[in-house]
Amino acid sequence: MAGGLAALLDDIAALAKLAAASVDDISAAAGRASAKAVGVVIDDTAVTPRYVHGFTADRELPIIRKIATGSLRNKLLFILPAILLLSQFLPWLLTPILMVGGLYLSYEGAEKLYEYVTGHHAEATARPAATQGVDHEKTMVSGAVRTDFILSAEIMVIALNEVAQEPLLNRALILVVVALGITALVYGVVALIVKMDDIGLRLAERQAAFSQRVGLLLVRGMPKVLAVLSVVGVVAMLWVGGHILLVGVDDLGWHAPYELVHHLEEAVAGGLGALSGFVTWLVNTLASAVVGLVVGGLVVAVLHLVPRRGNKAKAH
Repeated sequence: MAGGLAALLDDIAALAKLAAASVDDISAAAGRASAKAVGVVIDDTAVTPRYVHGFTADRELPIIRKIATGSLRNKLLFILPAILLLSQFLPWLLTPILMVGGLYLSYEGAEKLYEYVTGHHAEATARPAATQGVDHEKTMVSGAVRTDFILSAEIMVIALNEVAQEPLLNRALILVVVALGITALVYGVVALIVKMDDIGLRLAERQAAFSQRVGLLLVRGMPKVLAVLSVVGVVAMLWVGGHILLVGVDDLGWHAPYELVHHLEEAVAGGLGALSGFVTWLVNTLASAVVGLVVGGLVVAVLHLVPRRGNKAKAH
């Protein structure tokens, strides 16, 4: 009896060690998978603050909470089951799906550049959000959740692509960890960004001279931070979109474009020693951004030229 109990305890201890190792493996894999999606995460973080622009301070955090809840629902209830089924039964579809997302990101980045160059900024002509009522808040939240769906799908598919060889259960657990971790990170940072000017005002109202200086610095600096984030978001769209397209066409058998990028990396980074890794990454990133800009620019051109032709035909 005692021997049987000892054997049972040994088995339980072995299972516990195995479970702990599995948790560690899942955490490590989730970390690696999340790192691969960092460009889209930056983009998501940069895009979201515009959806609370113009609202009163007391509505900012509730709106962010609603968007974060919608984002988590997107990832766990819709995207995760769909991509798990695809990875299990139609794994060859993952690369084309990724490329469609890459095309969309490239288009979005190029469209924003087009708006900047031509001066077509919708935000500049819009009335302040605070004057447009509850329905406008619902519209903004819905729009943010729809945009998040595209970015979340990209994040989840990129993460899945990194753990595609894992067993189905491990894949599911890893992606749940990725979904929870990235949602918390993105919307935690967004909440901090949009409330930073309020924190600055509180500090500026204190008696201590140091607090006042820090508070004024935050209040004056946040518009610049948001402007930088907007630029970073556009660059991230082009970089991530172009990189997805480069890797996708390479996986589908057209190796020439990515081989050219590798040749450029070798030519530029050769003989730089410790800096070679950074320079290689920089060349790859710039090449990806150029691809994203070219492909996205073509889509923007088509979408803006076709309606004009249709309008001319109607005029005649």
